[in-house]
Amino acid sequence: MKIPETLGWPTLVEEAKLIQEEWRDRTVTSDELPEVHWVAGVDLGFEDDGKTTRAAVAVLSFPDLKLIETAIALCPTIFPYVPGFLSFREVPPILKALRQLTITPDLILCDGQGLAHPRRFGLACHLGTLLDCPTIGVAKSRFIGTHDEPAPKRGSWTSLKDGEETIGAVLRTRTKVKPLYVSIGHKISLETAIAYVLNCSPHYRLPETTRIADRLASNRI
Repeated sequence: MKIPETLGWPTLVEEAKLIQEEWRDRTVTSDELPEVHWVAGVDLGFEDDGKTTRAAVAVLSFPDLKLIETAIALCPTIFPYVPGFLSFREVPPILKALRQLTITPDLILCDGQGLAHPRRFGLACHLGTLLDCPTIGVAKSRFIGTHDEPAPKRGSWTSLKDGEETIGAVLRTRTKVKPLYVSIGHKISLETAIAYVLNCSPHYRLPETTRIADRLASNRI
């Protein structure tokens, strides 16, 4: 995996918005995945009262979901907390963590949004297009859009809509447990993204990729 440098990374919202509007058309919403042997999860935590960002990556084998490799990177926090622009805060430390891996993930699950974003360019889209890698946005809460409640059984889902446009899915990964918000990141269709999220969530609400990356990012492993 070729990891781009982040020299000249934007630090202002106005710059970031222009990049989102310019890059969003690069997102591929059809299945262009290789055969998936390695799935990765990325997550972030913050230290020093938010001045330092701690990025974590966990790589698991697929489909048996055994933990194979992890990486952690610490970086100065270079972008303010602004909803809708979180990828500009999160991508540089994630890239730094990914550079440490010896295994190249075939698919990355991001703890955040993909197309389910006001400008259709959330974290999963941003990371996927930069890396030219298949990505999925798997968020714990809704950012934009409306939806019907999915049926209570695991695997049930309903469309997440922004007006008439489908921007994601509201997916029940455990029976009678609060659903997740799944959206396309890059090089994957929504239906395939739903299937991978379910396959990566055999026991808990969150995918194993996210659960492990979250613990690493929070310094609980």
